[in-house]
Amino acid sequence: MRGAKRPRLWLRKARRDKRTGAVRPATWIILHRGRHIATGCLEREVEGADRALHDYIARSYAPSRRAASADAIAVADVLSLYVDEALPRVSDPDKLLARIERLNRFWQNRRLGEVTGATCREYAEWRGARAASRRELEDLRAAIKYHAKEGLHREIIMVSLPEKGQPRDRWLTRAEAADLLWICWRYREVQTLHRGPMKGERVQTGKYPLRHLAKFILIGIYTGTRAGAIAAASPAPAEGRSWVDLDRGVFYRLAIGRKATRKRQPPVRLPDRLLAHMRRWARMAPAQGHFVEWRGKPVRSVKTGFGSAVDLAGLEGRVSPHTLRHTAATWLMQAGASLWEAAGFLGMSEKVLRDVYGHHHPDFQREAADALGYGKRVSLAQSLADDGERKARIKAIIGGPGRTRTCNQIVMSAAPLPESSINSMRNGVKFQ
Repeated sequence: MRGAKRPRLWLRKARRDKRTGAVRPATWIILHRGRHIATGCLEREVEGADRALHDYIARSYAPSRRAASADAIAVADVLSLYVDEALPRVSDPDKLLARIERLNRFWQNRRLGEVTGATCREYAEWRGARAASRRELEDLRAAIKYHAKEGLHREIIMVSLPEKGQPRDRWLTRAEAADLLWICWRYREVQTLHRGPMKGERVQTGKYPLRHLAKFILIGIYTGTRAGAIAAASPAPAEGRSWVDLDRGVFYRLAIGRKATRKRQPPVRLPDRLLAHMRRWARMAPAQGHFVEWRGKPVRSVKTGFGSAVDLAGLEGRVSPHTLRHTAATWLMQAGASLWEAAGFLGMSEKVLRDVYGHHHPDFQREAADALGYGKRVSLAQSLADDGERKARIKAIIGGPGRTRTCNQIVMSAAPLPESSINSMRNGVKFQ
């Protein structure tokens, strides 16, 4: 069942007044539940119209802050209160708002008491993407916990999450990374001619639309940094940017003014090869505010261009910008780096590094393999011979071959063992 639409802006076109004949200019109108609310803003006054819409929503809709039964509380109210509390402290408010908006589309006409395992599974099916639905339901769970913490409901509401997906293990070999870099650096834009004798033919131009990705890939592979911090990397410190200190060779991945989150972004020492590249990029383009720019402006996302480069390089499997982080972690393990150093370098816990990438380390389970004899090269025949010799010594002590007796029988026999041997058996000491 579709619920009522949220308040939204609509541009009313210019029209002629039937009574006076005067032309009324185009204006922005707020549409809500069949009503038209004037904003007083002309077509060019978009920012003013946005403010008017925001003020209207604030005036007309305020969630209740009184304790009530879960069956009387709208899920939309729970989400609204959570946004007011969480928005100032999250690192990316736009992403949070987008997730809350998707939750509202499904839950807007439902009550808090309707949040059950069945409705959560229904949401996951409606959403379609398992990973995305899980992340959004985590927001719903956090909103419900905050609502209960404020004392606004007392019932226990459980949010059922889809199963967590398997960690991605796709990483690039050095040959694949070289192919990808070569494509990004050498690919030239292809355009179709629309006039002249070669009309309709596709020709290469002098534009290199993927060259900015070559810088992105180098930074990603050499530091294992997440895509957002790479896009914000700048040679000069500034608010909202990640700063690369080219003198000391340190990359401060957490953007200036941003709060640290669970996605760790500690400073990282730049490898000498990458540092030389970045110093050269800064010298060649001193006016650039960011290392990775597209047409003179910083990039917000490289997913589209990166996907095109992957297709052109013919790489198999699911390769995304985050694959560069997997690649850096894998290469570090293959090189035999210590877990403590590699975890600090990548900004992840040692447990995650060990569980996801540890099998790439040359010392992976080495001690266990050596304990089974592979490292010492002890043959099975030698092990059996040693075992047979040990058994023969024990039989000689307890009264000769072919006689098996319990400890009580041994002690009660006509030829008792020396006291030292009995003590040795009690203490678990091997006989010599």
